[in-house]
Amino acid sequence: MLVVPKRDRVAERREATRGEIIEAAWQLAQEQGLAEFTLRDLAERVGMRAPSLYTHFESKHAIYDAMFGQAWRDYEQIALVELVELPQSPRAAIRRVARVFFDFAVANPARHQLMNQRTIPGFEPSADSYAPAVRVFELGKQIFRNVGLSDPSDFDIFTAILAGLVNQQLANDPGGTRWSVLLDRAIDVWADGLGLPPEPPAQSRRAAQSQGPRRRTPATRSTS
Repeated sequence: MLVVPKRDRVAERREATRGEIIEAAWQLAQEQGLAEFTLRDLAERVGMRAPSLYTHFESKHAIYDAMFGQAWRDYEQIALVELVELPQSPRAAIRRVARVFFDFAVANPARHQLMNQRTIPGFEPSADSYAPAVRVFELGKQIFRNVGLSDPSDFDIFTAILAGLVNQQLANDPGGTRWSVLLDRAIDVWADGLGLPPEPPAQSRRAAQSQGPRRRTPATRSTS
């Protein structure tokens, strides 16, 4: 006779509550700022008293840790879908990598801050939460190796350019396209410096068309 394992309903309810708390924390982070919401705010949002949160998370940093891990797992799943089949052209492949990350980053400023900036004083992700970030970076490095780029400094410069454009977009034109439309151009400048072969004309035209029309935006605010 097939024995059906009993469901651990207590564990299921506990996990569901943890998920509800994390979802509420993301909402508050977007509304008030990643570092600004309090545990009292969070408890009120999920309909419990602040001390009750400690039955699910030992501290606010533990909540940030769960958020950090969730964010990188979410991006990892997107990357594993979007970056499996890349264009044969090395430039086009790297452009695709940049575009997938850029669009994910600018879609949620609070999430980007937690994933990629040291916004929370004293916060360090746990090994479990940091693991998907490591896997994503290894995926990126493998893509670089696949197109013949093995110098770690090439990858470092690429990530610095990408992070700079993301930060400029979020700081100076949130929801717009001012730095989004410059992404391919910036990657081309980087690729020129490495001597990567240019794309065939037909691919270049399609890439330019995909950027869409430019629009005027307010003057740039420094992010330093």
